[in-house]
Amino acid sequence: MKRAEISRATLGRIPQYLKYLKTVFPATDNISATILAKELGLGEVQVRKDLAAVSGAGRPKTGYRVDDLILSLERFLNDGEDSRVVIVGAGKLGRALLDYGGFGEYGLDITAAFDIAVTKPEFSHIGKPIFPMADFENFCRDHRVKIGILTVPSSQAQEVCDRMVKAGIRALWCFAPCVLRTPENVLVQYENMALSLAFLNKKFKG
Repeated sequence: MKRAEISRATLGRIPQYLKYLKTVFPATDNISATILAKELGLGEVQVRKDLAAVSGAGRPKTGYRVDDLILSLERFLNDGEDSRVVIVGAGKLGRALLDYGGFGEYGLDITAAFDIAVTKPEFSHIGKPIFPMADFENFCRDHRVKIGILTVPSSQAQEVCDRMVKAGIRALWCFAPCVLRTPENVLVQYENMALSLAFLNKKFKG
């Protein structure tokens, strides 16, 4: 199943289901959408739709086998293995993302960061490597990295983007306030934190 068929909201709930199911297994063999909805404070119809999108429908009266459902959700999130990700720009934001543990819930492994100001390998607070940019292309090819995060100034973003594409990266998460020029087969997700906060402020004020 392609990820494009799954909404962002559904993707955000999958780790909730998985975390809860692991707390009741192996003591519980089967579970219904009704119970899941009640325990997680969600709508029953929404739970049924979410689970149907990633694992198929449950059986009448018995619901879902917990072990099978856990396996289906893990496969959906991980695709069999963690997706390796690198960060370029090891400032405060880049280092915070590098050490954030929540990405693992979605099968994402933030493997390393790179920075033009780094001249020899360093380590983050939790021990993840930060390398000089001279090592970037070889690292990405050796580790088959397909996702890159840009936490660099907008003036450097296009150059970094070009290097990522040449290194085989096919999906970019860009925090720089700019528009990148990329080949058609490269996905780009822009994250403008100032705009998000301004939007929240606007809604708050009505």
